[in-house]
Amino acid sequence: MSITSTICKSIIFTSLAIANAASAETLWSDNSISYLKNVNEFQLLENDNINVITFEHASGHNWGDVFFFVDRITASQDQNNGHYEETYGELSARLSLSYLTGEKLAFGAISDLYIAGIYEHDTGNSNNFGFGFNNYLLGVGASWDVKGFSYLSSNVYLADNDDTDNDYQLTLAWGYPIALGNHDIIIDGYIDWSSAADDHSADFHFNPQVRLDVGKYFGKPKFFEVGIEYSYWHNKFGINGLDNENTVSAMVKVHL
Repeated sequence: MSITSTICKSIIFTSLAIANAASAETLWSDNSISYLKNVNEFQLLENDNINVITFEHASGHNWGDVFFFVDRITASQDQNNGHYEETYGELSARLSLSYLTGEKLAFGAISDLYIAGIYEHDTGNSNNFGFGFNNYLLGVGASWDVKGFSYLSSNVYLADNDDTDNDYQLTLAWGYPIALGNHDIIIDGYIDWSSAADDHSADFHFNPQVRLDVGKYFGKPKFFEVGIEYSYWHNKFGINGLDNENTVSAMVKVHL
């Protein structure tokens, strides 16, 4: 086991331990389930009928924050492709350096600094052929206080990859609410950029969502949302020479 994966596990386990400590304070929390149906084809997965169900958890605490999601992807057999199913998940935890040091580490637009870790797990099956991996990412992060954004974060990681050479990853994540009269719109998403290595190219993934708070019209704001997700991916999974992916998915999201 590499040093990177060991430290990453320590960050995640320490975060979970602190979350259960008496001094831990939850500032906010959100759980949701989403259903996505692609309008056009993904790269590498070209089945006619692709469905994605996603469970997400996000929470902020006095000691840092946690983000966790699981995607369940299924695709029916068609004339050109076999049956496909995959479960992919990520667990991300960040430990606040302000909490660890007892000193508020904020300057300019930066509201806090973090030690960050991610665990990525994939279990897939394509036409009875199984595959999967476990990746561990370790790095540093920052939260930003920028007018208009409900949240804005940036993280830089060293990735200890299971099936490919190790690389570096930069991740930006944001949430930007917009009120238009009586209509509430949420724009959120992320950007991932991973560096090249001997066995793969650098890749870039831009993945925003635009959703309308439909629940608000029925007296239940921030409960039921409808919208679209857009995926732009250059050199998907680091595979050089793939055309740029441009995929739009219709989606519904329910907050639990």
